[in-house]
Amino acid sequence: MRQMSRRPKKKEKIYRRTLMIPAAVIYIIIFIIPTFSSFFFSFTRWTLKDWEWIGLDNFITFFREPSLAIGVKNTLFYGFVTCGFKVVLALFLALLLTQGWKMEGYLRTLIFFPTIISTMAVGLIFKSFMHPSNGIINQALSLFGIGKVYWLTDKRIAMFSVAMVDVWQGLGTATLMYIAGIKAIDHTYVEAAQIDGADVWQRFKYITLPLIRPAMNSVLILSLTGGLRNFELVWAMTKGGPGFTTDLLTTVIYKQYANGLYGLSTAGNVILFLLVSLIAFPVYANVTRKEEVY
Repeated sequence: MRQMSRRPKKKEKIYRRTLMIPAAVIYIIIFIIPTFSSFFFSFTRWTLKDWEWIGLDNFITFFREPSLAIGVKNTLFYGFVTCGFKVVLALFLALLLTQGWKMEGYLRTLIFFPTIISTMAVGLIFKSFMHPSNGIINQALSLFGIGKVYWLTDKRIAMFSVAMVDVWQGLGTATLMYIAGIKAIDHTYVEAAQIDGADVWQRFKYITLPLIRPAMNSVLILSLTGGLRNFELVWAMTKGGPGFTTDLLTTVIYKQYANGLYGLSTAGNVILFLLVSLIAFPVYANVTRKEEVY
């Protein structure tokens, strides 16, 4: 009887593994091979026809050149700023849009709308809006006596201006994720707290916030990794300018490819991969651990 029971289990395992083969092959071709190829070619000076092993020269050049190294600093700034604003502002909007107002459905659609617009289109639209002379934003500010603001050409505020556009576009997805988490809370918890005399802040702190932790964690991870890998918006709005003020790792990599420096740009890709991994994986591990506790 034991042998009979073991055979179906073995057949089931073989069947499952057989079904996994196509997915494994696709994963190896699309992810594993390109990843290891990138690591190899980052140590070379290569073209489409030939390559030469140069060791760590590409990485040394990348960090020695100020115009290249600034991309790392800007990427960290951009990723954490956009992530922080999305996590906080989206939570605030989600709380406002779960109060039972009549216009909630319309407002949710309005907030989510920027998400469905092409990122390149958003960048070009806001580049026009932020024009020093003809832009809608400066024209509106002039009504209040505020002079021209050089949103995308002033080195002090250019990066922050682009980051705020990223927040505007990504706020809809984050807000809907929070709303889903809030809607999933059992109302008996809130009713019990109200009976016990808990005020609005106490209900938020001890009921809503802990129970929407999974949604908050998802928003945190997606916003952070998305910010660290952003390219389209920055390229559409500033192309890394003025100077190298808004250059991210992704735009630096693209410029090196365009200039034919394939080995240097591949090294940049490896640096970006390691940077995102070193930040995202510890955050994900910490988030998973907290979810298990809750």
